[in-house]
Amino acid sequence: MRWMIPFLAIASMTVAGCRGVTVTKTAKGYFEPTRADDIQILMTRPDKPYEELATVSTNRWAPGSDASMHNALRAKCAPIGANAVLITSSGVDRGFAWTSGVAIRYK
Repeated sequence: MRWMIPFLAIASMTVAGCRGVTVTKTAKGYFEPTRADDIQILMTRPDKPYEELATVSTNRWAPGSDASMHNALRAKCAPIGANAVLITSSGVDRGFAWTSGVAIRYK
């Protein structure tokens, strides 16, 4: 029975550790960081001109936890100066939600 405690601790860290946001910068240059609270989450392309700053992806979220996932995207994209995250695809795979898109900055 003692062996179950470390096993359960490692199993929970493995699942929790896989959930996160990956941001890969694609733009040249540097932009001042923005406030995470000001970053928009978009499902359609905005009408105003913008520049793509980075590709973003996240996975291993419980279905229905969109607000938490969106807040994690905002927090990771604020330091690179994003004004919005444009979600290009999302879905559920093996019981976990995933999302990918681009971080953008308005011109």
